[in-house]
Amino acid sequence: MKKIYDYQKDDQVNLYVLIKSADEKITRTNKPYLSFTFQDTSGEISANYWDVTPEDIEKFKPGTVIRLEGKREEYKGNPQIRINAIRPAKEDEPNNPELYVERAPINKDKMVEEFNHALFDITNANMNRIVRFIMKKYQHDFFQSPAAKTNHHAFMGGLAYHTVSMLRIARSLSEIYTDLDVSLLFSGVILHDVGKVVELSGPTATDYTLEGKLIGHIVMINEDIVRACRELKIDEDHEDVLLLKHTVLAHHGELEYGSPVRPLIPEAEMIHYIDQIDAKMNMISSALRKTEPGEFSERVWAMNNRSFYKKTYINPASDSK
Repeated sequence: MKKIYDYQKDDQVNLYVLIKSADEKITRTNKPYLSFTFQDTSGEISANYWDVTPEDIEKFKPGTVIRLEGKREEYKGNPQIRINAIRPAKEDEPNNPELYVERAPINKDKMVEEFNHALFDITNANMNRIVRFIMKKYQHDFFQSPAAKTNHHAFMGGLAYHTVSMLRIARSLSEIYTDLDVSLLFSGVILHDVGKVVELSGPTATDYTLEGKLIGHIVMINEDIVRACRELKIDEDHEDVLLLKHTVLAHHGELEYGSPVRPLIPEAEMIHYIDQIDAKMNMISSALRKTEPGEFSERVWAMNNRSFYKKTYINPASDSK
């Protein structure tokens, strides 16, 4: 079965997709339309459905699998679909939303193995107990959750995959910068985004929950650390606990990006940059996967609206690895 990114520019499109988002909007002439994001396992694409009726708005909700007919086009350097016809998938058609959800490129068992390896390297007793307590609470949802609604790691298992990738980077950098506290570094990496399990609705038609909108994942995980300390009879004011809280609270780096404090210790600064590296490389990689060699990718809004070039040159030494 063909997928979204099997179609090239100007191709006629005829396939099943999942509605990831459907935002009600108004044209300049005050007519209603739906701004869609469609999804399958190859990626996401936008489309506008013009002159919609109230019945259309009710029928085409996020999480609905539809049959889509249209044309693959581009608008301002980004791919989109011009819709000719859409309808909900029928009972005898592939209408399970999970069939259209992108997944992490490594399986859960491998990710669990890497997490367990990192836990053994957290030798600070308080940090180890806090991390194990919180991860036990969220372990099922953590390995299913996306890391974002859009932008980076926005797929099933994306949160765990993002965290595993950060642990790999952190492990390498700790061998270079040997003054870093590995217990604090690994604990901060593991916990920094765990609140997204609650902040986001899940991998299918991902949206922000009410708690996610009103509180946010940074505050949520800080509250979880406080609860863990109380359950485990750990002094919340002990320096190692305060440092762990700080790494979580500071991981966005700047006040205007949602962190209540800026990084004030080396481990917090490192986690912030590791987070940035992995998120940005994932966004670039995702864009280039949908790009032909010798071409520029679609514009990546979260990367200052830049397009990235996919090189034709392949280093033989790299290619053979």
